[in-house]
Order: sequence, then structure tokens, then C-alpha cells
Amino acid sequence: MKTASVSNIRINTIKIKPFKDQKPGTSGLRKTVKQFQVLDYLQAFIQSIFNSQAELEGATLILGGDGRYFNREAVQIILRMATANGVGKIILGQAGILSTPAASHLITKYEALGGIILSASHNAGGPLGDFGVKFDTANGGPAPESLTDEIFIISSNLREYKIIDISPVPMDKIGQYKLGNMVIEVIDAVEDYSKLMSEIFNFDKISRLLTSSDFSMCFDAMHAVTGPYATSILEDQLGARQGSVIRGRPLPNFGGAHPDPNLVHAEQLVETMYREEGAPNFGAASDGDGDRNMIMGDYFFVTPSDSLAIMTANAHLIPAYSKGLKGVARSMPTSEAVDKVAEKMGLNCFETPTGWKFFSNLLDADQITLCGEESFGTGSSHVNEKDGLWAVLFWLNILAERQDSVEHIVRQHWAEYGRNYYTRHDYEKLPFKSAESLFNNLHDNINQLSQKPFNQHTIATADSFTYIDPIDNSISENQGVRIIFDDSSRIIFRLSGTGTEGATLRVYIEKYVTDLAQFELDTQDALKSLIQTAESIADIKGYTGRTEPTVIT
Repeated sequence: MKTASVSNIRINTIKIKPFKDQKPGTSGLRKTVKQFQVLDYLQAFIQSIFNSQAELEGATLILGGDGRYFNREAVQIILRMATANGVGKIILGQAGILSTPAASHLITKYEALGGIILSASHNAGGPLGDFGVKFDTANGGPAPESLTDEIFIISSNLREYKIIDISPVPMDKIGQYKLGNMVIEVIDAVEDYSKLMSEIFNFDKISRLLTSSDFSMCFDAMHAVTGPYATSILEDQLGARQGSVIRGRPLPNFGGAHPDPNLVHAEQLVETMYREEGAPNFGAASDGDGDRNMIMGDYFFVTPSDSLAIMTANAHLIPAYSKGLKGVARSMPTSEAVDKVAEKMGLNCFETPTGWKFFSNLLDADQITLCGEESFGTGSSHVNEKDGLWAVLFWLNILAERQDSVEHIVRQHWAEYGRNYYTRHDYEKLPFKSAESLFNNLHDNINQLSQKPFNQHTIATADSFTYIDPIDNSISENQGVRIIFDDSSRIIFRLSGTGTEGATLRVYIEKYVTDLAQFELDTQDALKSLIQTAESIADIKGYTGRTEPTVIT
């Protein structure tokens, strides 16, 4: 160990052996808490981020996380390392908590070099759960593949990191602190974000809706990061009834639940919205770090794909978007519902791989205004990340303007644009070898699938999705296997990179109908033959032994 000094604070250089498993996925590095607690593991990844930034010395960084287990300890380690590496200023969310979209906003507002976000998003928390570290760049968006590849190479060869020895830095009280030559500014995590939202939406109209006697809502913060944001904005500022925000206190283990806003994990919200009598008019939920959203009406669920399409069709009602949209984008597995809207509105509609970083180039180039993924993520040009609470306020603004119910708005949309029946089947915690064998088989036989009939469906085309970025011409290959039928129905197969245990196979199934008489079918019934076709094409049971998915959304 070597030592140096900065303003009478000694810098320690710690020798380590390189870690070979720190390759970031679509949303940074996600591992179990236990893995991050391995001696020098977190430090090695943070040092690799610092080493990738040529202009780090004297720069400003944003720091915060979703409050999950190990968040506070990680913040202290990063502060000590930032000082040792010459960072000029850290802007830190109070108590080390900061939502991902709020962090993105702070990066651009304060012209920071970037931000370190501590979260594993919708993954479970607690000492036996997951942890994650993501670096957002100066545009407020996730690090591009070129940078995450560089960080991985650095990490794989890293043999030392820099850190100082100090007592823990106060982070629960707003104010400024000095650590060596570095300034630490602890800020109210909600204030800047709340002001941004008030500039986008018509808060007066939303407030009149939320305070009316015949309207009620329920927002499930899932004991995650959006609790303080939702309570401050929805209840304190806009006047929603006290208690409209449930599970609003961030907890290190998310209350023992899974902070994933879907029909399975947001069961308390679903139970509330599916009451026979007395259900709220509007329901919503967000995830661990606040970048995802689920929208519901009285006994009615809005699919994320439909939500993006409806938001696009109604964007003219929102003050910030009333002058028109530049374009829209969706991830490849997301349903084509927004495509129908874009076509009618004369907008460009981009199809990208899964991963918000692919939207970032389009946002930076001013090619799109709205974008979204079927995995409950929606966003716009207001920040370079998906944003859960923003989407909730978007829907509330639509409801305030149209004075209509969630269900009726969705059904009117279907009547005008047609309905894209859509579902996602997740097979979680599969053995890696089984999942890889299944995908290898799909790839090996992909050229033989064209014109082949399955369960009365004939395949028109089949391919492995390759994306050529229209902005920088970068190429991303093997982004999912696409099966497209002669009636435009689609089946998509992907292996997800967001889990930390085993592999997750995601199967996306979509069918477009325009006959009003077919709009009342249950989604799983409407897609039954395509679901069977997907299982048959991939031989899911044969490769995995699974006869049904873990989660259906």
C-alpha cells in the first residue's frame, strides 16, 4: 500500500488482483449484495469508472441510489475514492437516495461530468438480494456500449485503486461539507425534480382533478425510491388525498417485496384496483430506482406498449409537448401499437434494441421526443432516462384534460388505431447452459423457419435482430430472434441481462386486430395459439423442463 496526501488527508493506493466478471449489462453492473461485499470488489469497479474518465480531476459528479441494502456503505466508499481520485465536487442526494430520472436531470442541470447511480432497479433487495452500479454520462443517459466495454477492459486488468481513510461523511443533513479538496453538497433529492415536473405538466389542472370529490388515486411506491417524490408532488403539492401514496417509505429490503411494477409483484395495488366496489379511478406504481411505471384504471390494466401509444396520441394535451413531437421510438420487443399512432401523425418511429442507451443517441440528436419499452419504461426528452413518476403525471394530465376514465380512453384508442394484443412470458432462473442451448438451436434453424406453418400460422420472416444506429452507425448484433407471421403477428425471443441468478428467457407475443368484436377477449386467450406456437418453435419444455412461465405480464 502506497500513501500520498491531499490537504493533510492521506491517499492510500491499494494493490488488488483484477476481477474478471465486472462486465456491465444494459443497465450497469448488477450482482448480488454478497458479491459487492467481497473485499475490494466495489472499489475495483468504481476505480475502473474513474480511470475511464479523462477529465475526472476537478469535475463534478452526481451520486445517489435507490436506498437498497448496502447503499449507504457504498456511498461512503465512493466519496472516499472520489476524493482520492481528484474529483472536485460530489452532489449527493440526501441520505444517499436519488431516483434515476432525478439523477439524470441533475447531471445536465449542473453540467456534471456524469453520475454514479446505485441501484439494481426492479431486482429484489436486502442482504440476500441484489445491488448495482451504473454510470450515466454528461448527457444524463446510460453509458454507451463503447464506454462500458472500456470500463470492463480496465476492470479486467486493474491492479490498484485509490482511497482515503476517514470517518463517515454526514449525508442525512442538507448542506455542504469539505473532504480534502473535494466539496460534498447534500441536496434535497426531490426539489429539482419537482420543479422540472411543474414546467412540463399543467399542475393546476391536475390539482383540480386530484382534489375533486369524485376522483381518487393510489400510487404504490413499493417501499422504493419514489416514495418521497410521490408524497411530495402528488399529496403535498397537488392535493391528492393523504394516503394516496402507499408503501411510501424507502426500505433497504423494499419491505421484503420485489420492487417490480407489474401485475405479479405490485399485488397490493392490483388488489386495490380490482375491488368489486370502491376502487380508485386511477392507479400506478414505480420500481426500485423510480424509472419504471405501471398504469391502471378501475379494474383495468394498461399494457406499457399501449401506454406509450396513448401518450403519443395525447401528447398535444401536455404543455411541454403541445407544439408537436419530433418523433418516437420503441424497443424491438415492444408492441407495434405506437407505430400505428406515429404513422397517422406523420412521425418517424424508430425500432431499437432493448436498453435505454439506444434511445439516448436519438434523444441527443433531437430525432425523438417520446420513447418507451414494454418492460414498463417510458420517457421523453426531458431527461435521458426512463421516468416512472413523469409517466404517472403524464396520465394524470391526460385524465384532467379529457375528463374521462382510464378504461374509456384506452378503448377509444383501440377503436381508432386497432388493438395490439400483447404479452410477455418470462422463464426466470434457468440454467445458463439450457438457455444458451435453446438460443443456439433457434439461431441454427432460423433460415429454415420462413414460410413454415405452425398451428395455422405461417412464418413470413425470421431473423436475429441487428441494429444499425442511425446517428453514429454503430452496429449491435444478436439483439433477439424475431418471428414474423403472414398476418403481421410477432413472436420475439430474448435472453435478459438484468438478472443476477441464472438466465431469464423472455418471450414476447403480439397480434394486431381491427375488428371491434375481437376487442373483448382475454389477452392470454386471444394469443393462445401464438403462445403454443412460441413454445413449439423454441422447444421451451425440451430445453428447460418448464411447462409454464415464471411471470406473465
